[in-house]
Amino acid sequence: LRKQGLSAVAKKSSRVAAEGLIGVTVKDNQGALIEINSETDFVARNKLFQDFVKTCSDLSLTCNEDIEILKQMQYPNTGRSVDQELANNIATIGENMNVRRSKILKVSNGVIISYVHNNVADGLGKLGVLVALESNGDKDKLSSVGKQIAMHIAATSPKSLNIEDLDEDVVDRERQVLIDQAVASGKPKEIAEKMVNGRMLKYFQEVVLNEQVSVIDGETKIKDVVTKLQKDLDTEVKLSGFIFLKLGEGIEVSENDFAAEVAATAGIK
Repeated sequence: LRKQGLSAVAKKSSRVAAEGLIGVTVKDNQGALIEINSETDFVARNKLFQDFVKTCSDLSLTCNEDIEILKQMQYPNTGRSVDQELANNIATIGENMNVRRSKILKVSNGVIISYVHNNVADGLGKLGVLVALESNGDKDKLSSVGKQIAMHIAATSPKSLNIEDLDEDVVDRERQVLIDQAVASGKPKEIAEKMVNGRMLKYFQEVVLNEQVSVIDGETKIKDVVTKLQKDLDTEVKLSGFIFLKLGEGIEVSENDFAAEVAATAGIK
């Protein structure tokens, strides 16, 4: 029976898993995000699967974003490793599952704030965000503003915290595309390059967190939101980092995979 179970798990492991949940855990001065995939959204609402994601999220605080380390860790109260528990859940639930990725955010002095979008249970949803605010200020006020920034990130998916943090190759490609467009419209290259400088500022306002206008009030840049908080608290506040995970991002899925397999199993042509 055990061999049959392991064989079934092996067969399921070839199927694409792009649904599932993002788990979010914050403890003291650090937070963790983890993505664990299943084949269908139905399984994401299964309590066994939810408990597994939440436990792995908690464990991932100590694995330094290394999934292989996480898989070898002891799964609480089972005598099994995380990887063995995963295989056990695949056999029990009947769908392929995958512990895909983990991210960690830390703050030396301040708060880590979390936000979960489309949450199905506490700390579990389709998108997870963590924000780090460094400060000696009132933690409740820091958390309140941090939550707004985290919600903003969920809505806008910024590529970096500051302009200088953007990948130079990405910036160069964007600039060249804009120059080519301006030249193609008949503008001399010198004028085109001047026009592009203004358009690049607009690009930065679209993809750089500190340059973005908050979706909360629709008029204040995020960096000015932090400046105002600093004045309100009368102490230094630094937005030192953020991370987010979107469920299934980057996974190619054939919509008919699972339906076709069910039909084949049932003998339907």
